[in-house]
Amino acid sequence: MTVDVSLFHVDRLDLSFTQKQWLFAQERQSDIAAYFAELQRQKPAIWNGRILLLHRHEVSGGVFRGEYLETDYASFAAWCAWGLPPAGVSNCFGAAAVVAADNAVLLGVMGAHTANAGHIYFPCGTPDPSDIFDGKVDLGASVARELAEETGCEIDAFAVDPGWTVLRQGERIVQIKILRSAETAAALRARMLDHLASEEQPELADIHVVHGPRDYRPEMPPYVIAFLDHHFNRA
Repeated sequence: MTVDVSLFHVDRLDLSFTQKQWLFAQERQSDIAAYFAELQRQKPAIWNGRILLLHRHEVSGGVFRGEYLETDYASFAAWCAWGLPPAGVSNCFGAAAVVAADNAVLLGVMGAHTANAGHIYFPCGTPDPSDIFDGKVDLGASVARELAEETGCEIDAFAVDPGWTVLRQGERIVQIKILRSAETAAALRARMLDHLASEEQPELADIHVVHGPRDYRPEMPPYVIAFLDHHFNRA
C-alpha cells in the first residue's frame, strides 16, 4: 500500500499550549484502559505519563503555527495502535536528522521493551509538559533532550541547519531539525553505541547508518524514507 507523505520547509515554529479536553480519550476511556493494561502486561517498562498532541495548526509566511493539548500516554498509545483515526488531533513531534561528514544519516533502532520495538527512525519523542515554557511548546528543546537521552550526543556538538523540514504522513507531523557533524558516520555510530552500552536499559537497540537507498529497511516508516529520498536526491 502506498502511503502519501508531504515534505516542505518552514523558517520557524510558533507552537502554544491550551488547556483543552481530548474528546477521544473521554469517549473511549474503557477501551483505552483495556488496551493499555494488555500493553503493559506485554511490555512492563511502558508507563502512563503525560504527553502533548496538536489540535490546531496552520502554515503561512514560512511559519508553522499550532496549539497543543495535554493527555495521557495510554490514550495516545491506543489511538496510534488503532491506526490514528480522525480524532481532532495530530501527533506532531520533533526529530533529529543526524548527518555525518560523509553525508550518511544515522537512525535509531528501537529496543525490544519499547512500544515501537524494531522500528528504525530518527532520535525523537512525543512532546510532553516539560517542553512548555511560558505557554509555548519548544520542539527544539524536545529534540535536544531526546537526542541526548537516546544517543548520548549533545546538540551543541552539531552545526544546526536553519528552519525545519516538515513531513506529514496522515495525522503524523514530523518536525525535522537537521544536525550536521564534522565526524564520519562510523565515528558517530561508535560513540553512540558506547552510550547505549553504558545504560541499564537503553531506548535504542542499535544505530543504523544510511549511506543511500541500499541501506533502506522495511522497518523504516514512510516519512523516514521520504526524508532520506529528499536528502540523497539533493546530494
